[in-house]
Amino acid sequence: MRLELTSRTDLALRALRLLAAKGERLKRMELAADLGTTPDFLARVMGPLVHRGWVASITGPTGGYELLPAAGSATVFDVIEAAEGVPEEGRCVLRNGPCDAREQCALHDAWTRARKALTAELQSSFVIN
Repeated sequence: MRLELTSRTDLALRALRLLAAKGERLKRMELAADLGTTPDFLARVMGPLVHRGWVASITGPTGGYELLPAAGSATVFDVIEAAEGVPEEGRCVLRNGPCDAREQCALHDAWTRARKALTAELQSSFVIN
């Protein structure tokens, strides 16, 4: 897992929280404006959230994005995974690839413990409280 996340994760988290706070369907243009992004980028970010069953995407003149009940069980880790892809657990933070089993990097053990603690915290933090 990287220490930095992209704007996709930030936008996905903010979109879910905003939809929860509003409690109603929001048109794509309105949601994009409220989040300070473009409708096209919003659509790319919302796709995985729709696929996961957290958000409904309704087409047509009364359409928009609507939060679904399943979003209540989404953790921050789940949203990161949906927006960024599955984190690479075996990737070395120093060598830009896997640690060599025979010659591990200087941070291997500490980073492994820190990654496990961070992952556990993100998996226990729900997006919508």
